[in-house]
Amino acid sequence: MPVIDITEAPGFLKAGSRVAGLDLGTKTIGIAVSDNGFTLASPRPVLRRVKFTQDARALLGLFTQENIALVIIGLPLNMDGSSGPRAQATRTFVRNMAALTDIPFIFWDERLSTVAAERSLLEMDISRAKRAQRIDSAAAAFILQGALDRMRRL
Repeated sequence: MPVIDITEAPGFLKAGSRVAGLDLGTKTIGIAVSDNGFTLASPRPVLRRVKFTQDARALLGLFTQENIALVIIGLPLNMDGSSGPRAQATRTFVRNMAALTDIPFIFWDERLSTVAAERSLLEMDISRAKRAQRIDSAAAAFILQGALDRMRRL
């Protein structure tokens, strides 16, 4: 399935399905999943990256298990809005995933999502060691929540 625009998202949401949020890093993939009502994003354990084929297999298994209808993936744009190497790597990852699944992907501007996630974890008084383990999934939840809020306004 191709990459779609957020305005097309409601057409892909079915009763009982969910939306996944991904924060693609070089070493880990942060994961979050919505509730069935598409209102709340909940972080899931991070996926430690190995090779694309193993990462894809793990994600596709999660998508099946969680009944995922579409995926919001953070697009790491530069602060001036331009695309750098990380944004290109994210686009390549999505292009490779699209060859393996019919689930549509939506790119979501993730600028400052990790900063917001870190601030949230600090407010919850999470220790530095635990923050390091949870930051990627917290960022994925932040990305997903922003997209869910936008979809509700459509």
